[in-house]
Amino acid sequence: MIYSVISATWSACFALWKLNVMFPTGVSNIEEITLRWVHIVAGIFWVGFLSFFVLAGGPMLKSLDPAIRAKVFPELASRGLWWLRWSALVAWLAGFRYFMILAKTDAVNAGRPHAWGGWIGIWLGCWLAAFAIEMVLIRAGEGALGNKLVIGALVLFVMTATSWLVVSLLAQPGVSNRTLSISIGGGLGTILFFNVWGIAWRCQKRLIAWTRASVAQGAPMPPEAEKLGQMATLTMQINLWLSFPMLFFMAASAHFPFLSGG
Repeated sequence: MIYSVISATWSACFALWKLNVMFPTGVSNIEEITLRWVHIVAGIFWVGFLSFFVLAGGPMLKSLDPAIRAKVFPELASRGLWWLRWSALVAWLAGFRYFMILAKTDAVNAGRPHAWGGWIGIWLGCWLAAFAIEMVLIRAGEGALGNKLVIGALVLFVMTATSWLVVSLLAQPGVSNRTLSISIGGGLGTILFFNVWGIAWRCQKRLIAWTRASVAQGAPMPPEAEKLGQMATLTMQINLWLSFPMLFFMAASAHFPFLSGG
């Protein structure tokens, strides 16, 4: 009722300006545009703060005198990471709900209305496995795995293989390019989300607490601080580079139809 009144009011206003505007009706249309808007806005904050930390914040902190860095780091990291991790959560939740709607629509169109739950389960299981492998690679940090380029190449291989596996399993009759593209883009977004909450933030909150204690009480930094710092930095760098293919596939869902069901 409220939506109908608002829609009628706006339509009347546009009619006065002689514009041919007609708003869609139905709760599902409102939900989808709301989810997309929230997802995009939260994603802008997420990728924006991620880019800042990797391209500007991190290098800036390294250039500071250690005493100054110890005072600046906790405040910069705690405030910036608050925006980064919560915008990541909002973006992921909105995107996941939107992906559920797309999968359900494809399942109905394929004549298998209940298949979408299995598709979502397959999708989430594959990307959870990919995150588990990636976390092992990042935490190893010894021998050849102590080289960032080696770890980066292995992570890229894991994500590429997972993307191929997901599309192979979901490319069934009735599944659209939109759903398949988001199964990759949203999957990479899921990896980025897990990286923020499961690795980067877990490392950084301990580093923030230790640094503050060091400044206030003169306590030495624990021996594992260096490794945690390296893990957090590497995770953020991986997130930045994975954001490029993520954004490509998210855009391809509506603007570059190159994937199709079997």
